[in-house]
Amino acid sequence: MSEIKPVFKPNREFAKEARIKNICEYNELQEWAREDYEGFWDHYAKEKIDWIEPYHTVLDESDAPFVKWFDGGKLNVSVQCVDRHLKTRKNKAAIIFEGDDGDFRTITYLELHFNVNKMANLLKNEFGVKKGDRVVIYMPMIPEVAYAMLACARIGAIHSIVFGGFSSEALRDRIEDADARLVITADGAFRKEKPYMLKPVVDKALAGNTPVEKVLVVKRNFEEIEWVEGRDYSYNDMIDRQPVECEPEPMESEDPLFLLYTSGSTGKPKGVQHNQAGYILWAQMTMEWVFDVKENDTYWCTADVGWITGHTYIVYGPLAMGATTVMFEGVPTYPDAGRAWKMVEKYRISQFYTAPTAIRVLHSTGEHEPEKYDLSSLKVLGTVGEPIDPPAWEWYYEVVGNSKCAIVDTYWQTETGGHMISPLPGATPIKPGCATLPLPGIMARIVDVEGNEKEVGEEGYLCITRPWPSQIRNVWGDEARYRKSYFGDVKIDGKPVYFTGDGAVYDSDGYFTIIGRMDDVINVSGHRMGTAEVEAVINEDEDVAEVAVVGRPHSIKGESIFAYVVLLKPLDDNGPRDAAYVKKHINGIIKAEIGNIAMCDDIVFVPGLPKTRSGKIMRRILRSIAKGEAITQDTSTLEDPSVVQAIEKVVKGS
Repeated sequence: MSEIKPVFKPNREFAKEARIKNICEYNELQEWAREDYEGFWDHYAKEKIDWIEPYHTVLDESDAPFVKWFDGGKLNVSVQCVDRHLKTRKNKAAIIFEGDDGDFRTITYLELHFNVNKMANLLKNEFGVKKGDRVVIYMPMIPEVAYAMLACARIGAIHSIVFGGFSSEALRDRIEDADARLVITADGAFRKEKPYMLKPVVDKALAGNTPVEKVLVVKRNFEEIEWVEGRDYSYNDMIDRQPVECEPEPMESEDPLFLLYTSGSTGKPKGVQHNQAGYILWAQMTMEWVFDVKENDTYWCTADVGWITGHTYIVYGPLAMGATTVMFEGVPTYPDAGRAWKMVEKYRISQFYTAPTAIRVLHSTGEHEPEKYDLSSLKVLGTVGEPIDPPAWEWYYEVVGNSKCAIVDTYWQTETGGHMISPLPGATPIKPGCATLPLPGIMARIVDVEGNEKEVGEEGYLCITRPWPSQIRNVWGDEARYRKSYFGDVKIDGKPVYFTGDGAVYDSDGYFTIIGRMDDVINVSGHRMGTAEVEAVINEDEDVAEVAVVGRPHSIKGESIFAYVVLLKPLDDNGPRDAAYVKKHINGIIKAEIGNIAMCDDIVFVPGLPKTRSGKIMRRILRSIAKGEAITQDTSTLEDPSVVQAIEKVVKGS
């Protein structure tokens, strides 16, 4: 693989004031971590965290991969994010909220303290929520979602946020797996100035027997909703009478902080478990290093809190370091393609963090829109969710950043808790489309399945060879799945290591370029969708005999979902049950059970699927066909090699 060129060096004026000022300082930090791994993390844990009780052990690997960080220590994450800033920042904006219709609120750290404490008291005193209880949050992008997260952290409850675009079935699955006793939701929200409803989705999810006892509803758009007597309660009616002081629960370093369900290569979503101390430490460190946020900066991440990006880089990371974070309810292209840049100008935003999908949309719908606004406040531009293609990178750099802002192309996962590989804006020479180098303290390697190091330009497995503080601690309720999913594929020197599931290559400078998933997960607009989860839903259609879904490159989404469907009986081309009807029906089921995000852009009806004699579907062949690539895989092991040509013919004719 040839080098990615050109190389963009850090802005000299920015670098002078950056936390990590040059590549030499980066190398010194990384060398420190290599030579004294525990000492490195011990230093930052003592510097960044306000401990209630000190820890006695930095890292315990005796039961690997179930590691312990900062064992013996006690802290409270809500104190890390709120209380400790009150002496010096109580009147500083903690959250700037802008609604879809332009309404806005500024919440200072003192106001955030009051609101979090009041919600914590409401949960504890009115609903009996206690340490270790699971609370599912199904909410729009409004400040109350941050209050709910931090209130759970304050009393030791474990929150599990479900993305507000997920269906009632997806919500129910997550409620049941977490055994949640309380759901916090809203009546609805606004999108493109139109109200949409959330509470009816919750009602449908809770039909029948579920572990949920109570539902707390925030009135956001004041639409008419049904209220279930004895189960549903109004946040707006109850919050004002709550006390403004709530004693924080001392939490062990390794107590769970939250669960976040992510798609896997099997049908059942995985409850990724993140714990207290290690997660909040790395959230703060990466905010400071990767975005280089300073005291007077205003930072904006456009993600939704339903995803890990929203957890770490809208709420926990910015607030842990005492920053001002922007929370936006709408979409950056509404009411026009200048909305995002208008907000940058309005709030004097310094760091802007979004997905390549959004960048491509902003580029295609408003190539010259940034030129209409004063974007001189911008210092750092970030991307997340998937590798950014060079054309989008160049527009982002030249037009949005005026060729002066560093672009930090961040590589990480739900399971990693925070950034793993990323440029440092004051230190790293940047190559468009390249994740560059692991952050200090992160030991990443590209190897083959036997653990042998790959050479420059050779594709291999991207692995993290040492534990890091914010890594996934478990799959909720399924230790065997945790071992198998993350530590069952690659060994180095006979020892299992964390395999990211992604492939990567080194270039001659040792930079990492991510080349995509090496398992059965599709990355749609930066959101990971398990193939098995989508296939299971499609199989519910009474006309479907078999199905296989793969990812296909998409100019806006990065990847779209491409479905190969084998039908039980032929289509009725001249009747009501034609191809268009069946495709619409299949996507309707997906929308109802998973959500819009998982709907298929392409559905083709094929005579069969390429399977080995053992019955395994050869998805690599299906990916190649979807991409229009020549079939280079060995088809001799297939049960019926002729099916490949038949599928190619169908796809070419579709």
